[in-house]
Amino acid sequence: MDFSLTEAQNDLSALTRRILTDQVTAESLGPHGSGGFDAPLWTVLARSGVLDAALPSTVGGGGFGLLEQCSVLIEIGRAVAPVPYLSSVVQAGSVLTDPLLAERWLLPVSRGKAVLAVALGGSFVASDGRLTGTQTAVPFAAFADALLVEANDGVYIVEKDAPGVTVEAQSTTDHADAGLVTLSDAPGVALGDVGEQLRLRGTLGACAQQLGVLERALELTADYTRERKQFDKVLGSFQAVRHRLADAYIDVEAVRLTLWQAAWKLAEGLPAAADVATAKFWAAEAGHRVAHTAVHLHGGVGIDVEHPVHRYFAAAKRLEFTSGGATEQLLGLGELVVSPTA
Repeated sequence: MDFSLTEAQNDLSALTRRILTDQVTAESLGPHGSGGFDAPLWTVLARSGVLDAALPSTVGGGGFGLLEQCSVLIEIGRAVAPVPYLSSVVQAGSVLTDPLLAERWLLPVSRGKAVLAVALGGSFVASDGRLTGTQTAVPFAAFADALLVEANDGVYIVEKDAPGVTVEAQSTTDHADAGLVTLSDAPGVALGDVGEQLRLRGTLGACAQQLGVLERALELTADYTRERKQFDKVLGSFQAVRHRLADAYIDVEAVRLTLWQAAWKLAEGLPAAADVATAKFWAAEAGHRVAHTAVHLHGGVGIDVEHPVHRYFAAAKRLEFTSGGATEQLLGLGELVVSPTA
């Protein structure tokens, strides 16, 4: 068996990393708690072809699948880049398969001119194609042009400017990249029973971003412990520090292995709920440990919100609980094990 990444994955990963390294800086992100969506960066990614993964073949898509999309998400995590690739490309791109809907929404996404947000698990109720309900902390809703909303009878796409739609900007732990969505008899276009598909891809995407966040946080911490001295010795020479870095490395590799196992099964159309839950367990549990290791080994500067490592700590903590934390994933796995239909 060949477990190496595909040529397309390597090319997309390298291209995305090069763009994000050039474009995402402390100045472009602004102070802690500000920002939320980097529109110029979204445009640059579109011009490079990275966002073409949103398009199905019916409207000229490049044939990039879930594995390639995960490679991009890992790089977005490494840079903690404030762009809605997960919701607009990975999730929305998988369900807006109708040519008219794809042309209406995914084509502008691929050109960097639109943002799509996904609201799952809210209190929305549909009646004759009109939706009513609320949901808090919907990622990128404050900047979205349309929302994919899960209601009692399926998923709908709702234009943000439609009558009865209200979105109020909210702040999360690291950036102002969420919104309180309120619908009052708002019109929507039915997409069918695709909530579980959106949920699985959203959870997997969070794992991919978390891998990038943890990978880069560990690199920064290893570099710091090679340079920082205490008692005339570099931190990395102390056995306790080396052990903690080794444990963090093992955690990162566990996230990587479970992510690609789940991504492959989901991409192949195989039953993947248990694998996605396993990947998310590691993304949450290992994410907690690695994030705290990065802060602890940085010492006093690790708790400075202006220090780069704090961005990774905040992002890791947010992704730890996105789609459910470690305990929730274990409970879900237990249900899958005992259910004969799982």
